[in-house]
Amino acid sequence: MNLKKEFDELTDKLNQQRDEIQLQLHLASMEAKEEWQEAETSWGKFVDSLDVISDDTKEASAELIQATKVIGDELKEAYQRISERLGK
Repeated sequence: MNLKKEFDELTDKLNQQRDEIQLQLHLASMEAKEEWQEAETSWGKFVDSLDVISDDTKEASAELIQATKVIGDELKEAYQRISERLGK
């Protein structure tokens, strides 16, 4: 699987989870809301990194690619925890 396709699939999945969680946050506990805010900061970093990786005019380092994968994995786990707290 090529790198762009891998990140596109991860981004689509994260975006879907993100949208679903946003719809349920009004019912969430304070702990879930705090974790959501932290996840939103990570989401911003993830998207910014993807912009660099996806920009053909820029060369993305292996470190940036690996860091972006780590952020994506952390977001996936955070979204899962938040979804569980929301009873989803």
